[in-house]
Amino acid sequence: MDKYVMNQSLCGEDIRQVRNLLGMTQKEFASFVCTSKRTVETWESKKAEEISGPIVPLVEILLRKPELAEKLELPADRWKLRLIYYYKHLVCSVIDVDEVKRRVRVRNYVKNPVFRAFGVNTEPEYEDYEEFLKSRCFPETRDKIKLELKRLGIPFYDPIMIIEKTEGRMAEDHFWLRIER
Repeated sequence: MDKYVMNQSLCGEDIRQVRNLLGMTQKEFASFVCTSKRTVETWESKKAEEISGPIVPLVEILLRKPELAEKLELPADRWKLRLIYYYKHLVCSVIDVDEVKRRVRVRNYVKNPVFRAFGVNTEPEYEDYEEFLKSRCFPETRDKIKLELKRLGIPFYDPIMIIEKTEGRMAEDHFWLRIER
């Protein structure tokens, strides 16, 4: 007997049903499940044929918890600077920053505060953001800092410039940042 109550296969109508439930186009659904639009078209054209593979448990989960797709969605109204905070390959937080108006907005994708960019603080101030950036860089008081900045090709100590070069990676720590402008 199987260990899980889950179908071993599904048909094209099942995929169409979950896609419609999520309110996604074929292209959007393809992006969500990391495949091509053509693959989704092929799946949906299979009326009676069985479809198997990793898509089966994903469709099962989405049928039971369609809100999962919305929880994983990136904030649409992004500001000019976006930082994506990772633990290894897991997106933990997305930080949107308006440097001119000195505003910060964070969306966390994990429950455990240890893995969030600002811990338990879900509404950080700009000063919290500045401290966070500094925490992902070598200290400004580091010995021979000018040599390190020169090695990185940075003219002066600026945490965001350092993070652009180092991804905010620290020794013996699996957290890092990707910056999008």
